[in-house]
Amino acid sequence: MNYEAVIGLEVHVQIKTHSKVFTRVAAGYGHAPNTLTDPVVLALPGTLPVMNKAALDAIIKAGLLLGCDIAPVCKWDRKQYFYPDSPKNYQISQYDQPMCLNGSVEIELPGAARNVMGEHKTIPLTRIHLEEDVGKLNHHATDSLVDYNRAGTPLMEIVSEPAMHTADEAFAYLTSIRNTMIYGGISDCDMEKGQLRCDANISIRPVGETKLGTKVELKNLNSISFVRDGIAHEIKRQLAVVAAGGKLIQETRDYDGEAGVSQSLRSKEMAHDYRYFPDPDLMPVRVDDAWKQQLRAECPELPFVKQRRFLADYQIPYTITSVLIPDRELSDYFEGAAQLAGPGKAQAVGNWIANDLLRELGAAKLPLSASKVSPAHLAALVQLIDGGTLLNAAAKEVFAEMFTTGEMPAAIIARRGLAAAPTDAGELETWCRESIAVNAKALAEFKAGKDSAINAFKGPVMKAAKGKANPKLVDETLRRLLAAM
Repeated sequence: MNYEAVIGLEVHVQIKTHSKVFTRVAAGYGHAPNTLTDPVVLALPGTLPVMNKAALDAIIKAGLLLGCDIAPVCKWDRKQYFYPDSPKNYQISQYDQPMCLNGSVEIELPGAARNVMGEHKTIPLTRIHLEEDVGKLNHHATDSLVDYNRAGTPLMEIVSEPAMHTADEAFAYLTSIRNTMIYGGISDCDMEKGQLRCDANISIRPVGETKLGTKVELKNLNSISFVRDGIAHEIKRQLAVVAAGGKLIQETRDYDGEAGVSQSLRSKEMAHDYRYFPDPDLMPVRVDDAWKQQLRAECPELPFVKQRRFLADYQIPYTITSVLIPDRELSDYFEGAAQLAGPGKAQAVGNWIANDLLRELGAAKLPLSASKVSPAHLAALVQLIDGGTLLNAAAKEVFAEMFTTGEMPAAIIARRGLAAAPTDAGELETWCRESIAVNAKALAEFKAGKDSAINAFKGPVMKAAKGKANPKLVDETLRRLLAAM
């Protein structure tokens, strides 16, 4: 019998706000334990929560980015559970009236080859709701200590429908959510800092069956790669159990990404009775059209929308867009440079960013914001190369110095005498004719429609010119001569 996997993800995203969700105490990471607390966070008697509007703005914005229906009214509920990292012994959350319903996440699956765009599909969402995060337990050899710095941080829970069927789809889904939240300025989504956390629900069922199988929940997945690997491991484990005649049980399992193994944490776990009831200290939130329109105006272009636009408007290959699009700052940098460089130069700009700028930034361990090479620098460099003032070999030297000093390329060229020497038109034509004459195979291929065959003529021409011929003039001269044959 053939089986298919069914996967649903519950993704928790910490919202990037200055203060916590129900108090003015600062939200943050990396501080000394229990320093980001106050009487509200610690649930001392007599304290009352006060709603943080920035957190509400963020979840509404997230809902708009993901095409959700924004509820006109949502309320707050107390979710009762007893853990040492929950000071109040309940969590303020949203139960039956969440902020966002429905919506979807667009994903891109791996292509048949690394440089080919893969299939795009959408994964439907059930809901997005806002709640407060809990503290963190730090386990030691003989004790466990609780740090309440994280407690009260605004937390979104994005719940998918059980609509994914492979580990690659789950990986693509998480990657898409991460990119969207970063684009929107909603969260930095650093999994090492706990800003993006994921629980995966996995079951298998016979192909063609509509009823869900026995669900297993994977916990403690602390990287997107571990989510993919953990799901693949769990699918394989469940198939092996069924193949051996065993019976799957509903349980929660812990996946060790380093060792690639999982173990059972809790078995026979059914639906919890959290005894939800409306929080009496918080008023319901009403979201009118004016509020939504204000936030809609702040929503950026989504990553995949931008990718399709770049492919269409700038005619750059997928290999370049796949580097640019995941980073909003980098894609904006590219677009600024491409527009300054002018028509037809976008691919050259993209190549310099993907191959040279990112390499130098990585070697120097610098963020893009610290780069001395601005879009104007890069556009000027591409224009000088395209115009024949600068040859490609010398351009590498100019870029390296430009990256170090921040000097404009024209000034570097003038100071170091790197301008290309002018080539006599008659001499260039002679070299081109000679190259064509001795390469009958390339000539036949070019005449048969293989445009790239022209490159076979360029090497001998550049060799005859001792590397100083203008590549653009070489290409133009060769094409003129070939067209006349």
